[in-house]
Amino acid sequence: MTMTLADNLSQEVHQLHAGLCSALADPWRILLLYTLNESPCTVNDIAAKLGMSQPTTSRHLKILREQGLVRATRQGANVEYSLVDHRLIEALDLLREVLRDRLQHNARLLENAEERSN
Repeated sequence: MTMTLADNLSQEVHQLHAGLCSALADPWRILLLYTLNESPCTVNDIAAKLGMSQPTTSRHLKILREQGLVRATRQGANVEYSLVDHRLIEALDLLREVLRDRLQHNARLLENAEERSN
C-alpha cells in the first residue's frame, strides 16, 4: 500500500511532535527555557544561573536550537540565546498545572486509603 501525501504530512507532523517532546524530556532543558523566558542570555549567563557547566549548557542549547525552540544571535563577541516562541512557556505552565492536579488527586487517594485502614 502506498502512502498518500496526507499520510506523509501526518507522519512528518508526528515526527516533529516527538522531536519537540524529546527536547522537553530533560528537566535541565525545561529550567533553561524558563531562564530564557526571563531574558535572553549567553551560555555563560545560563550556566551561572543554573549552576551547570558551560559544556553541558551548550549541549542542552544545541538540542533546543535543533528543535527550533531557541535561537542564537551574535552580539559582538558573544552569542545570546532567546526563546523562539513564548507560547512554549504557556504550554509548560499548563503541563505543570496538570501535574499539580494529579499530585493533589493522588494525595487525596492516599489520605482516603489511610482513613479506611484506621
